Formats: sequence, structure tokens, C-alpha cells
Amino acid sequence: MRGYKRILVVVLCLLAGQMSAGQDAPWDAAKGAYERGDYHQAIEILNRAAATEPGNAEIQLLLTKSYLESNQYDSAVSSAEKAVTIDAKNSEYHRWLGEAYGAKADHSSMLSAYSWARKTQKEFETAVQLDERNFDAAQDLIEYDCTAPSMVGGGTDKAQPLIQKLMSLDAAEGHFAAGVCKAVKKDYTGADAEYAKALESKPKTADRLYDIGDYFMQRGQGDKLLDVAAAGEALAPKDPRGKYYQAVGLILKDEKYSDAEKLLREYLQAGPLRSTYPNPWDAHYWLGRLYAAQKNTAGAKTEYQEALRLNPKYKRAHEALKQLNGQ
Repeated sequence: MRGYKRILVVVLCLLAGQMSAGQDAPWDAAKGAYERGDYHQAIEILNRAAATEPGNAEIQLLLTKSYLESNQYDSAVSSAEKAVTIDAKNSEYHRWLGEAYGAKADHSSMLSAYSWARKTQKEFETAVQLDERNFDAAQDLIEYDCTAPSMVGGGTDKAQPLIQKLMSLDAAEGHFAAGVCKAVKKDYTGADAEYAKALESKPKTADRLYDIGDYFMQRGQGDKLLDVAAAGEALAPKDPRGKYYQAVGLILKDEKYSDAEKLLREYLQAGPLRSTYPNPWDAHYWLGRLYAAQKNTAGAKTEYQEALRLNPKYKRAHEALKQLNGQ
């Protein structure tokens, strides 16, 4: 009997493991689709999962992110509201509801954008109140206060206490936030200094590090971009964004064009189409810049045209192509 019982226990354990794996499979498949940038598939899987688990807020959160990436703003709002309804004390759910409201505000008429903007601010404030170490929410709120007009609750003065709070919690986050506000005021000397201090303070996440990279890229500071790429290699060596920022840094410095070309080609193969990653049309634009610097006009035109094929409204490629055609 004891042998029989042992066999029965083993069988039950195996069955339990199979059931658990079966339950996890849709979630893993959805996360995999999201990471690949296949948001349509992620949404399909998650909606089926949500029908069987209506009280699962994490499903609604990933649905929110997937809808935002696929520009389905009403659906993103609906999913984010469901997540907050399920767990109103979760800071991250409020933050993403704010993101959804903000996206809705950006794509609404001026009349309705006002109310959406107010909702955006309220959700970011709630997220920070629930968790002072939710740095993404704090950055969202600071950016809102520093960029939004007073008629929708914005104001640089309102951001200062939170910036100082961030300074005490994490220097990199605090200096980054201070840089955002200075850049909005077009105090680029001050912003340069704050972003440099943020980089020196060693950001804890790749997203924040490459946010800093975006600023240095806009400012044309190749040396700083290479510093960002080196920090990214140490912080997140598997993140393909490091290749992109290293390549752009080299192009801005007029150095190692063959290395820069290789890095950009690798990024185009590995980088997902996601709002926190450089777009593929940006990579093709920089390849165009690289070829133009090498006097390879045909190659430059091909890359600028590819950038425009991917994004017909991409102004930088339009302007670069116009300049080449005028030569």
C-alpha cells in the first residue's frame, strides 16, 4: 500500500505541475508576444485570459500597455480602469491609468483634452502618494507639472518639492527630473548639467538611462552618448538599445563609421517596435546620415526613403532627403 501511495502522490504532483504550466502558458505567451512587439497577438491572448480571470489585474495591466503600443486609446483606458477597480491601492495601476488618460488627452479635441489632462494628473499624483519610490510615476507627474499650462493644473513651481524628494531618494532620478524641467524652459546649459549629473549618479534602470541618451542625442553630444552606451552595456548588456546609442554617438563624432553601420543593422534586427525604444525609421535616418557623411549619396537616399516608407510623416528624413536632392 505504501508503494501505491507513493506512486499516487507522484502522479498527483505531476498533474498539478501540468495544470500549473497550463495556467501559466497563456500568460507566458502573452508576455512573449508583447516583448516581441506583436501587440495584436498579445491582446488576443490576454482578452481570452481576462474572460476566464476577470479579477486578474495584471492581465488588465498588460492589456493596457499593449493597447497603448497599438494606439488603441479607448481600450487602454478601459483596461487600466479595470485594473484600478480590482486593486485601488496599487501605485503602478494608477500610473498606467494616468498614461492611458494622457494618451487619450493627446488624441482628443481641445475641449475634451482638458478633462482628460486633469484625470492624468490626478492618477499620477495618486500613484506617487501610494508609493514614493515609484520613480516612473514621479517622473510622469514632474513632467506633467513642468510642461502643462496652469489652466490644467501644471506649473514648474509645483514640481520642485517632488524633485527635491527624488534627490533624497535617488540622485539619478532627481537630477533627471531637474533636467526635464530646465529643458522645458530652454535652459539648456542648466539641463546639460543636470543630465550629466544624472548619468554620473548611475541610473538604476535601462529606461531611465536611455531617456538620458535621448536628451544627449537631441543635443548632438556624441561623447555623452558613448558614455550612455557604455553604462548601458554594464547595466543591461542584452538590451539592444545600447547598440543604437553607441552608433549614433560614433556618427556624431565622425568616428568608426563601419562600426556604427554594423551596430545600427544589429539594432534593426533586435529592437522591438515599442515606445521606449528608438524607432526603426530613426535607425534608417542615422544610417542615411552616416552614408551622407561618407559622400555615399545613393546610399543615404535609400536609407532616408526607407525611413519615410516606415513613417511617411517623419520630418527629419523629409528634410534630409530634400537637402540631398538639392545638391
